[in-house]
Amino acid sequence: MDVAEHGGEREAQRQQPDDDSAKQADRERQQSDDDSAKQADRDRETKRQAILEACNDGDLAKLVDLADSVGGILDDGLRQKAWPILLSCPGPETGQLDEDQSWQAKPAHRDEGQVRLDVDRAFVYYANDAPEKVMQERKQRLFWLIAGVLRRHPMLCYFQGYHDIAQVMMLVLGPDHTGTALDRLSLCRIRDYMLPSLTPALQHLQLVPAILKAADKELAAHLSMPHANYALPSALTLYAHDIQAYHDIARLFDFLLAHQPVVSLYLFAAIILSRRQSLLAIPPDDTDMLFFTLQKLPQPLDLESFIQESLRLFRQHPPESLAGSAWRQLSQESVLKTSRSITPPQSLESAERSFEKQAREVAWQEAKQKALRSAFRHRRLVASTALAVAMGAVSIWLRRSGNDRVLVSLVLSAFGMIRSI
Repeated sequence: MDVAEHGGEREAQRQQPDDDSAKQADRERQQSDDDSAKQADRDRETKRQAILEACNDGDLAKLVDLADSVGGILDDGLRQKAWPILLSCPGPETGQLDEDQSWQAKPAHRDEGQVRLDVDRAFVYYANDAPEKVMQERKQRLFWLIAGVLRRHPMLCYFQGYHDIAQVMMLVLGPDHTGTALDRLSLCRIRDYMLPSLTPALQHLQLVPAILKAADKELAAHLSMPHANYALPSALTLYAHDIQAYHDIARLFDFLLAHQPVVSLYLFAAIILSRRQSLLAIPPDDTDMLFFTLQKLPQPLDLESFIQESLRLFRQHPPESLAGSAWRQLSQESVLKTSRSITPPQSLESAERSFEKQAREVAWQEAKQKALRSAFRHRRLVASTALAVAMGAVSIWLRRSGNDRVLVSLVLSAFGMIRSI
């Protein structure tokens, strides 16, 4: 054996222990991964049994805790049991169908044309891989589902994006079991968004900067804007318009349905806080860039982290403790105030009464604002007319009393007042 061969043998002998060690490490890692996967399966099964037990017992508090925990309600089979409990309505497992079809004989709702246009654009991100005939049937079921809500409660006003919410509900619960749940969601969770005016929805959004100010004054000051309309698409649609993965939006609904409506706004504040550094890097006077960044949800979306942070924010800074008038200015009939707890649930009849009262309040407030704006625009004409009437009355008295010189002085002074307005 020459020197080269002898050296190669020694090198191979040195490498052999290293190779054995590497293989052993790989086996240990594989075993660890297998053990972790088995433990995850055991944990999931334990949670699954806990969800079933909470549903069977009607234990709402336990169900809320499970909805808040990582993974939420886990799958659609469990959601079909849990979501109706969270919304206080019968679910698929009761065997009760949405059998009341009397709404079909009622006049078409004024917004059904827009519903049709939106439904034709539904199922873009998920549940979109079926044959064309199935997709058309699915869209028709969604249309009738929304039309049923609107005809049963004709005071409600449809808004673009509502179909995104209805779509999620229908996919989880099934079209034959969603009508009652969507009635309750519409009237007891998102009622303010279905008023004839967008004003109450925009008032909701002012809670977001108020929450930010309570949690992070520096960031809140940096994001100082005259409005918080960047949160409107997410707030209106319960994030269903912006989240593209079915698993994510279903999991988020687990959380949102388990809490009072205002928590949705705390979630948006939590998302903003998670982007603190990137937002502070944008100049405060570049409002267009700030608005664009705030309006888009971050990718990837760390839902579990955002859920826990929103709960922390809500516990530390409940809405009634927020500085400013954002909470106080909301109507007492606002869904954010009448649904401060999901138990005991507000009845549909009570929710309809609150809707009608708030609609009258909003109409009165908007009419008053319109009158004030009109008066300001025509303030010179109004002032001159009022002064003319007053001068007429005063001049008659002055002439009768023989004080004509005083009358001339008064006229000149009045003319100067009108010009200064």
